[in-house]
Amino acid sequence: MSMVEWIKIKNLFDTRNGYTPSTNVDSFWEDGSIPWFKMDDIRDNGSVLGDSKLHVTEKAIKGKGLFKANSIILATSATIGEHALITVAHLCNQRFTNLYPNKNFEDKVSMKYIYYYMFLVDEWCKQHTHQGGFASVDMEGLYKLPIPIPSLSEQTRIVGILDTFTASIENLKQQIAERRKQYEYYRDQLLDLEGKEGVERILLKDVCEVINGRAYSQPELLSEGKYRVLRVGNFFSNDSWYYSDLELEDKYYCENGDLLYAWSASFGPHIWDEEKVIYHYHIWKMNCKESVSKKFMYYWLQSEDMKKQAFSNLHGATMAHLTKALMESLIVPIPSLQEQSRIVSILDTFEASIANLEAQLKQRQKQYEYYRNKLLTFERYESE
Repeated sequence: MSMVEWIKIKNLFDTRNGYTPSTNVDSFWEDGSIPWFKMDDIRDNGSVLGDSKLHVTEKAIKGKGLFKANSIILATSATIGEHALITVAHLCNQRFTNLYPNKNFEDKVSMKYIYYYMFLVDEWCKQHTHQGGFASVDMEGLYKLPIPIPSLSEQTRIVGILDTFTASIENLKQQIAERRKQYEYYRDQLLDLEGKEGVERILLKDVCEVINGRAYSQPELLSEGKYRVLRVGNFFSNDSWYYSDLELEDKYYCENGDLLYAWSASFGPHIWDEEKVIYHYHIWKMNCKESVSKKFMYYWLQSEDMKKQAFSNLHGATMAHLTKALMESLIVPIPSLQEQSRIVSILDTFEASIANLEAQLKQRQKQYEYYRNKLLTFERYESE
């Protein structure tokens, strides 16, 4: 392998801070055609971007003008640990620092190579922050951080390997999105039971007991304790668990196989598939009676029929939520147990297919991260 130079960020790049043109000046924004990036663009559309959600006009440009195409925007305050390669001339907000190779290195680096290396820089940034009103990166330390620059041919080789991984990952994400669309279409078709023979329309409270979780005061929630407390955030992310040492009645526990419903902020049913835990106030446990399959109820609670009945009557100005009374008043179409079983079997097949693709995606992402870190690890020679 050819010699690798280690170049400090301050010597490798011209750096500029982003900014937000005044939203009180209409001429900065009306009919704008210049992409202006903020964190939502990365969250929603990925980290290689050719356009933004919001655009500004030429009147909003100040200082040294637009940031160059094929430059990096690196989040250095607020939400730290994100970056994107921007393929067009643009502006960005003040949470980003823009990086573009200076004239000494412009012909010596592939920006796609830099894009991949910036994932390692993201991790450095998360470990080197100042706390205040907004978390911010230690910029003095960041500018001294060295970046390994191998030959252009080696950069190209590395980019080719990592591009293959990312293309495979994007393909799996697309397959998952398409399979989800299929699943949602067939779910709503199968659960559109209006006027079907043998279907009874019954109040939810008559086929399913809705049991409140327990409300906790903050002192009752611990970082360590006897009982794990399941909150809505634990369904959707790696939110840290709270614990409680309170001795509670059995009705406040859920265990493997229980049907739960999050009724505030992030709505939706869940089949709990772990050990016995306490469930929090913003979750209901739903005990189905013999006339309705628990899994059929799980799927119906995701259906358009349910959403039309429930979500046109949400309560709450600051945080929308369903009430227990509203939930119990929903009308559930109940076909025969045999038909419920048929519907569940079809939808289970879709869920299993999606779960299989998601497992493949998780494995592919692990492989990508492993090879990315391996390919971007070099013996150290630092140039000033």
